[in-house]
Amino acid sequence: MKPIYILNGPNLNRLGKREPEIYGTTTLAEVEAWCREAAGERPVEFRQTNSEQQLIEWVHEAIDEGDGIIINPAAFTFTSLALLDALKMFPGPIIEFHISNIHRREQIYHRSYVSMTATTVMAGLGAQGYPIAVQALESLIARGAR
Repeated sequence: MKPIYILNGPNLNRLGKREPEIYGTTTLAEVEAWCREAAGERPVEFRQTNSEQQLIEWVHEAIDEGDGIIINPAAFTFTSLALLDALKMFPGPIIEFHISNIHRREQIYHRSYVSMTATTVMAGLGAQGYPIAVQALESLIARGAR
């Protein structure tokens, strides 16, 4: 069984402290524990970076090693064509995940490059949505979705 990759972009290392009125008080370490529990026996590569280059390198790794990707690209959602190009090469399902509902926020957050290749988008469930995304990804993998 190949791992699922749960990749988190810039500033998510500050989850629980950064704008709690938007992102809540749950830490990224708590999110990781929930995801590992939700994945059961499935291996999980759970990672966070503030670097666009590192995020792209992890997508490349997932292309070779993973069954599915859950990605919260944070600000790179709206700026990174390079991330889009990397994700387009991934042969399995991709869930674009956002803690807040990006469509209820400022206009700048309404245009996602990642959505152009994601199998599905989940937004607005809060940090508690991560384990739901893990379950959804397992279902997408089981039915061979892309």
